[in-house]
Amino acid sequence: MQRNVVFAGSFDPFTLGHLDIVRRASECFGDVYVLVAKNVSKNYMFSESQRVEMIKKAVEGIPNVYVDAFDGLTTEFMKDIGVSYLVRGIRNAADLDFEQSFAWNNKMLYPECETVFLSSAPEHLMISSTVVRELLKAGIAKGEEGRKLLAKYVPEPVAEMILESGCFSNQ
Repeated sequence: MQRNVVFAGSFDPFTLGHLDIVRRASECFGDVYVLVAKNVSKNYMFSESQRVEMIKKAVEGIPNVYVDAFDGLTTEFMKDIGVSYLVRGIRNAADLDFEQSFAWNNKMLYPECETVFLSSAPEHLMISSTVVRELLKAGIAKGEEGRKLLAKYVPEPVAEMILESGCFSNQ
């Protein structure tokens, strides 16, 4: 039986750590649905369409990965497409505490939901979208050295889209 999985997040922006989780999930599951979820309490640096496009470009070479956006609960999306597995990346104990709460609540909302935790690869432990946004606000993407530094945090296609967007130029 082929088991499919959802990997949901805001992905603002999509990082090398996210890409690593997607690649590893694609080896463990049938289809991987990367879901750009909306969180009404967040102010995003990149629009939903930009984030979807970034992810599509970053996962282009992985045949069993699909990217979508959804305005609602992740569990509702999972029900709609008939998937009962949710994958989450864990970098540290704080992530685990946070994610366990969500896993419990997702199970209450959708009893078929099984959350699978994948530990981050050591080289991605300190990478987060928040860190990337802060670095962009500080102007790290300016100049050649900044561009090289950005490539240590996000996949090449995402770095290109960030540089094209100019989101950092007015900071």
